[in-house]
Amino acid sequence: MLQEIMRDLFNPMPLGNMELANRFVFPPVKLGYGNPDGTVTERQIVFYRHIAHEGPAVIILEPVSVNPEGKEHPRQLCVHLPESVAQLRKITGVIHEQKRLACLHLNHAGAAANPKLIGGKPKAPSAFICPTHGQESNPFTLDEIGKIIVEFKSATQKAVQAGFDLIEVQAGHGYLISQFLNGKINQRKDSYGQNRLRFAQEVLSAVKSEAQGRPVIVRISGNEMSPEFGISPEDLLPFLKDAQDQGIAAIHVGMGHACFSPPWYFHHGSLPLKPQMDALLWLRKNTSLPLIVAGRMGRKERIHEIMDKGLADLVALGRPLVADPDLLTKWRNGDTDPVMYCGYCLQGCLHRLKSGEPLGCNLNPEIGLAPLQPADHPLNVLVAGGGPAGMSAALYLTRRGHKVTLAEKADHLGGQFALAWQAPGKEAMRDGLMGLEQAVKQSGVIVFLNRAADAAFVREAQPDLLVWATGALQNEPEIPSLQDQHTMTALEFLSGEKKVRGPRVLVIGAGRTGLEITEKLGSEGYEVVATKRTDPIGSMMEMITKNLALKRIGAMANVVLMPHTTVKAFMEKNVDVEQDGVRMSLEPFHSVVLASGMISAEGPNEEISKSVSKIEVIGDARDIQDIFNAVQAGYRLALAY
Repeated sequence: MLQEIMRDLFNPMPLGNMELANRFVFPPVKLGYGNPDGTVTERQIVFYRHIAHEGPAVIILEPVSVNPEGKEHPRQLCVHLPESVAQLRKITGVIHEQKRLACLHLNHAGAAANPKLIGGKPKAPSAFICPTHGQESNPFTLDEIGKIIVEFKSATQKAVQAGFDLIEVQAGHGYLISQFLNGKINQRKDSYGQNRLRFAQEVLSAVKSEAQGRPVIVRISGNEMSPEFGISPEDLLPFLKDAQDQGIAAIHVGMGHACFSPPWYFHHGSLPLKPQMDALLWLRKNTSLPLIVAGRMGRKERIHEIMDKGLADLVALGRPLVADPDLLTKWRNGDTDPVMYCGYCLQGCLHRLKSGEPLGCNLNPEIGLAPLQPADHPLNVLVAGGGPAGMSAALYLTRRGHKVTLAEKADHLGGQFALAWQAPGKEAMRDGLMGLEQAVKQSGVIVFLNRAADAAFVREAQPDLLVWATGALQNEPEIPSLQDQHTMTALEFLSGEKKVRGPRVLVIGAGRTGLEITEKLGSEGYEVVATKRTDPIGSMMEMITKNLALKRIGAMANVVLMPHTTVKAFMEKNVDVEQDGVRMSLEPFHSVVLASGMISAEGPNEEISKSVSKIEVIGDARDIQDIFNAVQAGYRLALAY
């Protein structure tokens, strides 16, 4: 049944007056690749060309705002500029070269617009505060509303001129149209408040009037997942009926609210799947329009479940195609090649965009970049260490034509990546690790497990280049009588090398790893105290991941978090700690888990250094990094050679 459904997804399908090559869609993914002036870069062109190659039938571009006051990101594409048509045509051209259809996603963020970009307070139907930036919005005047409707019309005209085959209108996720529809937010006393459907009707009518017969898609949230501020089914239902009456081609269904439920908006991997299923069931009962389903659809089993229940007509794949742009080709060919499966961790993608950096991916350092070229002078390379940095270096050096041998002292590849997926809510990351491991083994890299790259091995291998990627060791603090406790490092705990004794456990170091261990122990019923000496609790974590973890831990009566706390000494009958300059005593613990940071492993010794002419130290062996930066380090090394 699974294979039959997957086969059907690769068959052509009509949508409006068009025939789609398959039933897959690439949704509007924020890239941050554009120029600050809203024009197109070469990286965007490369990105969309790769996504379109044997890819989804419809490629929906990253969101564009119909005017400058609706922008969210400093490198967001623009449609309102005089040069926008010529710029956008650069992207539609490469999509059409790959025999795929291009769709422009039109939006105005309303209260969710970025105040720093728009030069003042955002505007919305009524005054309210979007917690994403914390500024209260000003209500639109009637003239301003009329101007925005004209701008949707103008944006559609430019989309047609730029060669787009379809138009998508953002009407969900807490953005402007949703704000007008939502009775909890729209408190206007004029006709746009008395008839909250009016703005949406006028926008859709304006877009349809200029689309010249092109299919128009509407994007909504199946559930905005905010009981206090999210749109109600009663407010959404009239909009669905109007969309059908106006001849909208399909409903593109995500989840969440950009202001009030970002974890759902970005489909974080730790969230339950049931609310999405419930939302789709409700939508299927209340509209006969085709449904495009978005959100954690990057596993065939998940697609099977949705399609088997008749809850989708098309499947949207965003981050799964960022992680592996060749995913559909691999699925169609029967998974003969390793798949880099997205782990829905948001670490390499959203985390970077929030920091003003371009979209990245833990597993795909090549995203939006030109393909690797063969090296001018192939080398004999030895990679010491099979963690993410070592695997990345081995994989990409091999792709450049170098002869690569990888030596890993453990009995498996992965390093700390092999432990990361064991944290609560990160189970989906395991598939990505397995894909990376399979890619290394199938690439031609000679892999030795249970073999350290000691001086004898290096002399035997006689490499032209030694890549030292031996990772990191746990930093073990010097605390009086620590040696008398039942102690283990975070790595020993996660690997199962040492077992916790309970019921009381002390976690020293509640950073990213320490907080994940704290939650894991708390969920297993241990009485846990977690201390953090300097930085905030959960430092270095992606913000949505951190907030979700803190929320789950906050519901555990058996867990206590102690920020700004230093463990001073272990006594016979108590543990001496200091919090914000105040000394206090804690009851003794049965186990102590050390998550107090990492230090780089020792570099190559003198004997090794003398036996090879060129050594490169990367990853945690050079400086402590996360998985994203470790994989990037291996890729950048390959570029240099």
